[in-house]
This record gives sequence, structure tokens and C-alpha cells, in this order.
Amino acid sequence: MRQHGGMVDAVDTPDAEDFDWDALRSIAAEAAATAYCPYSDFPVGAAGLVDDGRIVSGCNVENASYGLTLCAECGMVSDLHLTGGGRLVAAVATNPAGEAISPCGRCRQLLFEAGGASLLVDGPGGPRPLGDLLPDAFGPDDLLD
Repeated sequence: MRQHGGMVDAVDTPDAEDFDWDALRSIAAEAAATAYCPYSDFPVGAAGLVDDGRIVSGCNVENASYGLTLCAECGMVSDLHLTGGGRLVAAVATNPAGEAISPCGRCRQLLFEAGGASLLVDGPGGPRPLGDLLPDAFGPDDLLD
């Protein structure tokens, strides 16, 4: 085990082939269908696999004050904590058609605290470790003296 930006990660990143990405994309697409996005008309859903086998999900929720908009990944991480916590090991955000989309920078930071650098994140180019998408991430250990 190694400490990386506040998260304890396994030394090896799990193999992307070990996960049912189609099932995660399908759950994310179902979540996208419930999104509240009257301003952008861009529904997004997210789904993640927790280290205990649970699946968590969320959708984007927009606000007339655009800066208060919540991304789908925010809802997914909230669902993670609502249903018992744990560590995300695989995650994906999709449009309603189930096509993987890249998480924004804010969501990459949020995902880092929920899963660490070894969290596999699916995107248009396929699954990649979050550490590749957010190198030198800022984490809880960076706040300690």
C-alpha cells in the first residue's frame, strides 16, 4: 500500500477488463434520464462500483445560479456516503445514450477523494486510472502540517 495525496491506494491499479463497463454505463444512462438540466439541456448520469460490490449513481442538477449546479459525479459521491461509504474502484459518467464522457476538473478532484489515484474512470478513450487524469492531485494530506 502507498499513501498518495491523502488516499491509501493499492500499488497496482485494477485491470479495466475486471469490470462490467457496459453495466456501469447502462446505470449511468438511467441516471442521466432523471437529470434536471433545463439550462444546458445536457443530461449526465454517473455510476460507480464500490470496493464492497455496491453500485452508486447520481445525475446532474442544474440551478439558475449556474455556479451552484451539481455534476452527476457529485450526486454519485453523495450516494456513496449515503449508502455506507467505502472506496470507489470504477466510475463512469455518460449521456442518456450511455456514451462515456470525461469528468470535469472539479469532479476529478471529488473522485480522487472517493477513490484515489487507482480509481478507474471510463471516458471517450476507454478506462484510465484517475492518477493519469489528475496527476499530482491535492488531497487531505496536503492540509496537514
